[in-house]
Amino acid sequence: MTLSCVGLGANLGDPHAALLRASEALETHGGRGIVARSSIYRSAAIGPGEQEDYLNAAVTLHWTHQAEDLLALLHRIEAEAGRIRAQRWGPRTLDLDLLTFGPEQLHSATLTVPHPRITSRNFVLLPMIDVLGGDTRIDGRTLEDWLRSCPTNPIERTSLAWHGAPSRINTAWA
Repeated sequence: MTLSCVGLGANLGDPHAALLRASEALETHGGRGIVARSSIYRSAAIGPGEQEDYLNAAVTLHWTHQAEDLLALLHRIEAEAGRIRAQRWGPRTLDLDLLTFGPEQLHSATLTVPHPRITSRNFVLLPMIDVLGGDTRIDGRTLEDWLRSCPTNPIERTSLAWHGAPSRINTAWA
């Protein structure tokens, strides 16, 4: 069983509802279920053209299969949410990224873990810190260290809730 961290983001349609449905799908199909959910953050979009702000979060879950199987599940959940991969970094109904797969480092044609852009995105780092703790190391540095050197992007913690699923902040690898 591997503690995995998944990033969630959306900025089209009803982003909050998209995050809730994705969390429910991960709870139902995610191996042994979700261990922790971050706060939900609102961040300015990066990418082409004018876009609405994103809602971003992270969850950790115990996964009992291979990393590629988790990636396939994430892609199925995105497709069910109406995700169309038309434009790189464009607006989306749902974006799910496999950020970490325990302490493993994986490099294949379809998957790189840890996710290669974790360290340059505060909207990924802040939710990860909520669920993994700031002292978690990625590429030799702590998440807190990466956050301090990360390019700034407008971001704020929201008061949005996970509707009946308590946000549990986990400060250590389980």
